[in-house]
Parts: sequence; C-alpha cells; structure tokens
Amino acid sequence: MELLSRGAPAEEYERPVLLARADGAGGEELAALERGKLLALRVRAELEGRRRREAELSALFETANDLAGLRDLDAVLHAIVQRARSLLGTEVAYLTLTDRKAGDTYMRVTEGSVSARFQQLRLGMGEGLGGLVTQTAMPYVTDNYFEDARFLHTRTIDAGVQEEGLVAILGVPLVLGTEVIGVLFAADRRARVFERGQIALLGSFAAHAAVAIDTANLLAETRAAFAELEAAKESIERSSEVHDRLTELVLHGGGVHEVASALSQVLNGRVEFCEAGDAPAGAAAQSRADGRAVRHGDDWVAAVSAGGEPLGALVLRDGPGLDPVDRRTLERAAMVTSLLLLARRFAGEAEQRVRGELLDDLLDAPDREPRLLRERAARLRADLDAPHVVLAARIDASAGAAGAGTEPERAADRQRLWSAASHLAATRQGLAAARDGGTVLLLPLGPSDTATGTARQVAGQLGAAVCAPVTVGASAPVDAPAARPGAVVAAYTEARRCLDALRAFGRSGEGAAADDFGFLGLLLGDARDIDGFVQRTVGPVVDYDARRGTDLVRTLDAYFACGMSPARTKDELHVHVNTVAQRLERVGRLLGPDWQSPARALEVQLALRLHRLSAGGG
Repeated sequence: MELLSRGAPAEEYERPVLLARADGAGGEELAALERGKLLALRVRAELEGRRRREAELSALFETANDLAGLRDLDAVLHAIVQRARSLLGTEVAYLTLTDRKAGDTYMRVTEGSVSARFQQLRLGMGEGLGGLVTQTAMPYVTDNYFEDARFLHTRTIDAGVQEEGLVAILGVPLVLGTEVIGVLFAADRRARVFERGQIALLGSFAAHAAVAIDTANLLAETRAAFAELEAAKESIERSSEVHDRLTELVLHGGGVHEVASALSQVLNGRVEFCEAGDAPAGAAAQSRADGRAVRHGDDWVAAVSAGGEPLGALVLRDGPGLDPVDRRTLERAAMVTSLLLLARRFAGEAEQRVRGELLDDLLDAPDREPRLLRERAARLRADLDAPHVVLAARIDASAGAAGAGTEPERAADRQRLWSAASHLAATRQGLAAARDGGTVLLLPLGPSDTATGTARQVAGQLGAAVCAPVTVGASAPVDAPAARPGAVVAAYTEARRCLDALRAFGRSGEGAAADDFGFLGLLLGDARDIDGFVQRTVGPVVDYDARRGTDLVRTLDAYFACGMSPARTKDELHVHVNTVAQRLERVGRLLGPDWQSPARALEVQLALRLHRLSAGGG
C-alpha cells in the first residue's frame, strides 16, 4: 500500500519478496507476499490505465472545446497533432490532406519533424503507408517502415522518411461520410509496437480533425456566401446609383462624355467613349452581336449602336473582372449613350435644316429684311454682321469611285457631303445648304483668316469626313451678309467660278480663291479688284520706288519692251548695262527668284500695264 501511495515504479514491488526470502521466511509467508505483490501491481496498472484514460479524455475534451470556438483551422489542427504526439509518446506526429485536383496528398501539419524534405512531401494515391490508409479507409501500423512490403515504396517518399529517421509509423484515416480527406500519423525513430488503445486514441483525434476541417470549410463557405451577398448588395446599390445619375444626366441634357465620367466613378475605373472608327473593331462587333459587354485584353467593351448602325463603344480601361451587376450597368450605360447620340443627331439634323433654310433665303431672297435675318441667325449663334466667306464645295466625280456610279450612289455622296458641311458650319457658327449638286457654306472669317486659307482647310476637313476628294472654291470676303444680302449671291457666283476653274485645271480635291489664279482671278471674281491684283503682283517694286526714289518700275517696263534683253534695255534707258543688271537683281529680291518665269512674267507685265493705266499713263 505504501508503494501504491507514493506511485513507486514496478521494479520496487519485488523488493519485499526478496527481503523476506533473504531473511529466511517460510513458504506460506513468501506465497502471501507474492500474492500481495501481484495484487498491488494489478491495482497499480489499473490506476495508471485510469490516469491515462483521464488524460486522453481531457485531451479529447480540450480538442472538442477548441472545435466549439473554432476561429483558426491551422491552430486547431496543430493542437490535435501536438496532443496526439504527447499522449502516444511518439517523437513525431503529422497530418496529411487529400488534394483532389492534383490527385495526391500533401503534408498539412507536422510536430517534432526536423527534415524540410519530409515536411514538403506529397504522396500519390496508393503510395506509402498513407496511400494505403487513404485507399482502404482503415488504420495501418508498421513496426519497421522500410521492411514492410504491404504498401508501395517510392524513392521520393522513402528518401523523406529516411531523412526524418522514422521507423515505426501508425496512420489512421480522416473520414467525412464515406470520403477519406486525409491521414493522421504518429511515428517513432525506433522500432515500436502500437497498442490497440493507442490506435483507437489516434482514431479519435483523427475524427476530431475531420470535424474541424469540415467545420472550417462550412465556415469558409458561409463567409464566402455572406461576402457574395454583401458584394451583390453593393453592386445593386451602385447600379441604382448609376441609374439615378444617368437619368439625371439625360434630363439635364448631358452628353456621352458625362455618361462615361459618371460610370467611371461607379465602376471604380476609367471609362471612355470611343467613336465607331476608334473602338476595338472585333470586340465592338461581338458586343453588338451578343448585346453584352465583352472582354478585350485588359479592357471591357460595350458597343453603342442603333438599328444595327455602329455609333461607337464604351470602353472600361484596365477593368477588373466585372460581376454580373456591374457588367449589366456598363451595358445599360451603353444603351443610354446610344439614345443620347440619336437625340443629338436628330437635334443636329433639325438645326442643319434651319441653317440651310437661312442660307437659302440669303441666296434666293436677298431683299429680306436684315433685322429678321439677324434674329434668325442669332438663334443659331451666327453673327451675320461679321466678315464671312462663301464657299462652294463638291465631291469630284472624276476622282474615282467616290463620285462615280449610279444616281443613287451620287445622291448618297451628296447627302454625306451636306451632312459633313452642316456639321462643320455648326461648329464654326456658320451656315450650310445643299445646292447645285454640291454644298454651299457661309463661314465667318477671323482677323488672321483668309479666303484661300479657309478654302484649303475646308477642302481637307470635308474630304476627310466623306473619305473622298472634295474641291472647294471661295469668294472674296463679304463684310456683313445681313446688311448686304445681295453680296452673298454675287459671292456664291464667284465661289462657283473658282470651283469650276479648279476642276478645269485638274486641281480636284483642293481649295482656292480668286486671288490664287493670278490675273485669271480678275475674270473669275465679280469685284474686279484691279488695285489688289497690282499690289499682290508688283506692289513690292512700286513701294520700293516710292520709298527710295528709284526707277525699278520704269526699268521693268523697258526690260519687257526690249524682249527681256539687258543690252537693249540699257540703250533704251541710256544707262550702263551693269546698272540694268543691278536693278533687275533688286527686282528679283523683291518679287522672288521665279519672277521671270513665263507665267509670272505674264502677270508682272499685265500688272505693270494696269499700274500705268491707273496712274494715268499711256
């Protein structure tokens, strides 16, 4: 009883028997002592078993308590493996989980392991002791791993086990329903026999581990579902917000770029509106066919169209993966954009008709009351009291297929030209109308603008808009069309003549005014600006004579009269030939190096003759 009370080791229970035998005790006394020893050892074993079962139950209770307050799966699994190692008294314990996608198992938790290779092992199905446990869903134990032939040995697994130094291994399955999701192991680095109770204890820990994993998975799924619900709620709120903002934009006359800006804030990205020619063609076509926003590289594209006609696209740049609600928001914004574009087009066409009607009245009824003309122009934001230029434009039929073809094709070309000219006139606060198989424009001139520059600019812009050569003739500036409506009619006639001259000279697709044709401009224009022609042609020479008191004009007259011969000219002027050469060199610096070319020489002679006539000479 004394030995039991102080928990003496088993070998001390033999000492009373040995002492009695040494003292010469009789047989009956020795037999009684032997019976007492055996009973004490039996009681001791029973007490140790109860203490062990108490420790096991305590460990299982603590594990169940951990599961009840599960927050971190890793912490729970580590606790299970640690307790299994402690209660079974093994040097190592570890747990593997099944990877269904990879078709193998992998180390999840280790305790007591010292080998990095062992901690990173992956076991194929049916490989090693763990593979056998997974396949059979039964516990397996080996007293000596490397001498056991019941399971498949592989070089990788054996190398990891050998590096860890394991010999005796016990493995029990982690079972959920009928599925083995992993294996819990206890192992020693020496030969050992695992008792039935130890196998059952490790199985209990494995059951707890399976419950922990299942609980963690359920919690993860619950959290994911909750997160999805929260995301869906946020998406719906964002969708409602963008719907309200788009409605407000439409009601307040917002444009497509305002829609893109509002959408950028809602989708937390950069949304741009791209014209039909600038949008990604393939993605826009697919979106138009499917009626859905589509992925294009890192972007999202939602086509903007009406009646099958491509109008452009909304592009979400570098957009993350859109959830269904955000994707639908982008698609709904594309529909709103198409409605805004159609409304803008209808309003633009109505304004174009009004602008065309005002210009028609200026050309057909020049006797209209100027006040009424000014009022109508003011509603179109046009100022008919400022200087304007009249331009006649036409798609050149001789330039190729753009102007050739059947009458419906030519009519389509004229319609495209009128639409492009009307848009140009609206942006420059001018007027445009379809007339005489082409288009006529009345555009304001800025302080630094010229008729020639405006004609060339308009020819380039209209040609780019209709994708065909457009020839443009310009009139001389009209100071105030509202005050002098009749001047607009004359200016249109002059612009038409310039247009015809350009086409006759093979300069289709260009723009020019009467001034660009030299002395022919006197024939094309109604104003007969003789002084302007003289000034443009020989004005620098006349001005030089006036400032310096030289005689360059008379030298030029004599030079042309003498057949452009310096020798004969010096006789005519009674000067030295070097003087003639010096004067002609000065003329070249004033008029340019090509002044003696046939075309320039003809214009210079005509300008000199007109200068003499205007000065009262013969």
